[in-house]
Amino acid sequence: MPETPPPSPAKPTLPSVILETERLRLRAFVEDDIDDVHLIYADPSLQRWVPLPEPGVPYTRENAERWCRLVAPALRADGDGQHWATVEKDTGRLVGSIGLLRTDWAALRTEVGYAVAPWARGRGFAAEAAVAVSRWAIDQGFQRVELKAATGNTGSRRVAEKAGFVLEGVERNAMPLHEGRTDLAVYSLVPSDLDR
Repeated sequence: MPETPPPSPAKPTLPSVILETERLRLRAFVEDDIDDVHLIYADPSLQRWVPLPEPGVPYTRENAERWCRLVAPALRADGDGQHWATVEKDTGRLVGSIGLLRTDWAALRTEVGYAVAPWARGRGFAAEAAVAVSRWAIDQGFQRVELKAATGNTGSRRVAEKAGFVLEGVERNAMPLHEGRTDLAVYSLVPSDLDR
């Protein structure tokens, strides 16, 4: 009789923290964020490049409620990464979200993903949050932080560059959209980049 393999060890989890920058507070999602999360992710200009909840399916308030109450906390608890609500300090309003995802603990690699509210675009919030989160990840011992953006998404690509990420190349035909597929520009940040 073959032996049953031992259970896989649980993935590590990142500490639950609040990060602050000059203008932003990055904190856990709360019940009061649901309506703004819905407005952010249902926005057509975001949906053009980020087909949530999945290609061909519109983003609903129920998706936002599930994200705030269940999904975001579970992603941290499951060891996938950490997700924060991005809040403007001066107003207290949700201006976006940012997270570490697709974390590979064995390789000490993780990926940054973010979204900015329509009412907050063009103010540098995404780059400011990406700097805070990527440097925090490196402080946690990660040796590689990736950032991927559709090649045609010039706004997101500017965020990567402003946050100090280095363009490595393009993953061809890498991501489905609501209509068709897109190539992804692949950026990275490694500890030695911070010495520049």
